[in-house]
Amino acid sequence: MEIVGINEENIKKISSIKNEDNWVLDYRLKSYNNFCNIDMPSYGPKYDLDFNKVIYYKSSEDKDIKNDWGQIKEDIKCELSCLGVLESEKHLDGMGVTYESEVIYHNMLEELKDKNVIFTSIEEGLKKYPDIAKKYFGKIVSNAENKFAALNSSCFSGGSFIYIPPNTKLDRPLQSYFRINSRGMGQFERTLIIVDDNSELHYIEGCTAPTYNDSSLHAAVVEIYVGKHSKCRYSTIQNWAHNVLNLVTKRALVDDSGVMEWIDGNIGSKVTMKYPCCVLKGDNSEGTCITISVATSGQQQDSGARMIHLGKNTKSSIISKSIARNGGDASYRGKVEIKEGATNSEAMVKCDTLILDKDSKSNAYPTNICRNTSSSLEHEATVSKVSEEKLFYLMSRGIPREKAIELIVLGFIEKFREELPMEYAVELNHLLKKHL
Repeated sequence: MEIVGINEENIKKISSIKNEDNWVLDYRLKSYNNFCNIDMPSYGPKYDLDFNKVIYYKSSEDKDIKNDWGQIKEDIKCELSCLGVLESEKHLDGMGVTYESEVIYHNMLEELKDKNVIFTSIEEGLKKYPDIAKKYFGKIVSNAENKFAALNSSCFSGGSFIYIPPNTKLDRPLQSYFRINSRGMGQFERTLIIVDDNSELHYIEGCTAPTYNDSSLHAAVVEIYVGKHSKCRYSTIQNWAHNVLNLVTKRALVDDSGVMEWIDGNIGSKVTMKYPCCVLKGDNSEGTCITISVATSGQQQDSGARMIHLGKNTKSSIISKSIARNGGDASYRGKVEIKEGATNSEAMVKCDTLILDKDSKSNAYPTNICRNTSSSLEHEATVSKVSEEKLFYLMSRGIPREKAIELIVLGFIEKFREELPMEYAVELNHLLKKHL
């Protein structure tokens, strides 16, 4: 089954395939109307995209979600095994895999089910838990937010639905893995996470795609609600191929004394536009975003974060690391706004860029606004090249030049690596070595 092009008829087909309730179809159609009436973003990288040539839905005839790798088609299983997906599951409390447009595998430890934790596909979540869905779905990210949020809201398929009940802390992460495998494919996964009061969750996302000559599109939406005295950490390292347009909207709403942490890595993709956001609604809430972007030849990484302070005594921190080489463009774009009522709040932004050659570039587009006199907002930025003095020092000890540059880069992104689980930090090192 393959659906190409975006129109009302195709949206109705996607909804029919998924056997959705009327309220979901209505939401899709209203979102499509918004998509038609919203202009493309006026900022960021420029790119060519013909919406009528994108594959908006693709799946096999067997759409049943499996919980046993033995039931997955052998060619897909081997592909995912080579990517390390099967191996990583032993470090997790649960895993879901979205292949093309559908979740094909999903599994969770029985002890989490006993705690009433919900971890399922977005489609199953909307069907089985409509009371939760209607309260949160589309409320944190509006379907009129921007053109790509509206597009996702009209044709979303695949993704995760997670609910962590009050007073529940998970010992190990949950993970979702997303794979685009077809030429010209669009993937529009939708993730909704609710971490209820006094609970904790670490969620990990991984993304890959093979390289083709023509572009694929990844336009996801992630909505996270962090309850009172709760904590959520969302870690992702996207390694999309260099033909993928990665245009994503991610936002968290944080209640009283809640903590939201975005750990966001962007290594692959032709174009990235991604700015994880924390809306610090509750008093004493906190938001952190640590990002790394690596851009090489033909890549434009436009990433950063947004922090909106609404509650009193709120705190936010943005640490952005950018690396550009071989003519790549790795830029920071962010916004911090401390509202008038967010008294006694603190915000810190730190942007560091490492440029490895004369053909590469990096720009910073910060917007910092403080609307009261009892709060503080700090911003610092550095742009540097690889120091010839450091290279000489390392090479004088017998280290080859390429290896010396690699060591300097790994030291530059240490703050990001130390926030990852060990196995993912090792994988990040491996990916960076391939790109340097």
